[in-house]
Amino acid sequence: MIGQGVLRECLRDPDVQLVQTVGRNVTGMQHSKLREVVHADLANYRPIEAQLAGFSACFWCLGVTSAGKTEAEYDRVTYGFTMAAAETLAPLNPRMVFVFVSGVGTDSTERGRLMWARVKVKTENALLRMFPSAYMFRPGFIQPLDGIQSRTPLYRWLYVLSTPLLPLLRRAFPNQILTTQEIGRAMLLVTRNGASKRVLEPRDIRALLDGR
Repeated sequence: MIGQGVLRECLRDPDVQLVQTVGRNVTGMQHSKLREVVHADLANYRPIEAQLAGFSACFWCLGVTSAGKTEAEYDRVTYGFTMAAAETLAPLNPRMVFVFVSGVGTDSTERGRLMWARVKVKTENALLRMFPSAYMFRPGFIQPLDGIQSRTPLYRWLYVLSTPLLPLLRRAFPNQILTTQEIGRAMLLVTRNGASKRVLEPRDIRALLDGR
């Protein structure tokens, strides 16, 4: 869901020259700046290594829900797939900005009670060590725009049910709710200008958008 929003913002931005997606399927979008690479094995990027050089940023939005998964299963996607890409990209693009979509509530000690938080922060810490310009985005509640829908049925129902309450929630928690458009714009901002923090909570992302 976040990836769809980020992709749209990249394509809308006049300063972005080329956007390349890498995934098991095509996005279904058509745009003169969009190049899509279909790649089945997300644990091994060697076969497409030549197509991954020359980029200024990687926006890593791949993710799955931890519900119903063991820690090993969740780790394989969240940590394993991310590291496989990062270890390929780092030597090819040493000045690359790497933005990783994490989650609010992640515990930086790697010893938290929540399984998903332990795996997320293990991934965060590895990326922060690997890339001098790595930023961890920890959004909270995300409002999908542009007709975007989550692939997780439970989340889709949550968004439908919460939509009438969003104006009230935004007034009550102005720093905690971000749209898919705002997250995409914030990622482009840290690529251009950097940020004072490398781990950004919802309030920090909001401040970035507001120019604070």
